[in-house]
Amino acid sequence: MSVTKAYAAQGPDTPLAPFQIDRREVLPQDVKIEILYCGVCHSDLHMVRNEWKQTIYPVVPGHEIVGKVTAVGNKVKKFKSGDVAGVGVMVGSCRKCSNCRKGLEQYCTDGGMVGTYSARDRITGEITQGGYSKQIVVHEDFVYRLSDKLPLAEVAPLLCAGITTYSPLRHWKVGKGHKLGVVGLGGLGHMAVKLGASFGAEVTMLSTSPAKEEDARRLGAQKFALTSDSAQLKKLAGYFDFIIDTVSAKHDYNLYLNLLATDGVMICVGAPPTPAEVAVFNLIGGRRSLAGSGIGGIPETQEMLDYCAKHGITSDIELIDIASINKAYERLLKGDVRYRFVIDMASLT
Repeated sequence: MSVTKAYAAQGPDTPLAPFQIDRREVLPQDVKIEILYCGVCHSDLHMVRNEWKQTIYPVVPGHEIVGKVTAVGNKVKKFKSGDVAGVGVMVGSCRKCSNCRKGLEQYCTDGGMVGTYSARDRITGEITQGGYSKQIVVHEDFVYRLSDKLPLAEVAPLLCAGITTYSPLRHWKVGKGHKLGVVGLGGLGHMAVKLGASFGAEVTMLSTSPAKEEDARRLGAQKFALTSDSAQLKKLAGYFDFIIDTVSAKHDYNLYLNLLATDGVMICVGAPPTPAEVAVFNLIGGRRSLAGSGIGGIPETQEMLDYCAKHGITSDIELIDIASINKAYERLLKGDVRYRFVIDMASLT
């Protein structure tokens, strides 16, 4: 074991504070990474406050991790010391079930995927701890190759926000000729706009804030609609082939279902902490679908990273020091970030 500096929450009502954790020694197929940057995901906040009722304390959040490889096990084939590498939302799965064999490790049916933090590691039995720390040790199959041609701090959010929006866009083959609505312009939403536009779809930002229009268009949205304006929504009734809903706070799904065309699909990637009510006639009336999507599997996540490197796509970020993390959480709750906080881990001393 090696002792590592980190920031952790001790309970749902305690702030994140300096902490020390143990990282395992490098096993034959492990990669050890010095963490340079770690993105701040809304799910970090949910988990720290135990809003999903699955947190194991103490918890070190963080699953948008980028850094440099400092050591590898003697059976590692994909990485060497000095490589830039990333770790995302999962660090393990059974690897044997039908989903795992198809590269859908995120939907592992034998015990589920192993989260990067607040989960039990299948290899060692230890409780996983995330990227608000100086280093991490992960099996090489759950480590991703990164381009050194893009700013690493801006790449970090691709490990969650990027793949969470890339995966459903690819699964439903969203592209040229499709009308795509994006609900919410935050960490997930701004990546959905960038990727949807890159794939050739006509992207419309659906937002409660008129101040977001300029940014939405800068990011690639061709259209903007204020969802508090009933006249604008009336004009968009039955308009969209697909809607990606990125909002993680309680809101009315029915408002957006009515904007779908016949056979349209609304895909939920945000995760509100409370159940939503859906009027079934909003689905029946147009043979519409309400769907959900998680992150991508190992092959698709690497595909996404390679695609973004090729097309110069990164996240819009605000770089913070680790001591500002609790203030960042408060700002995150208010939607006061454009569009992803990323921690400079050099500030953890």
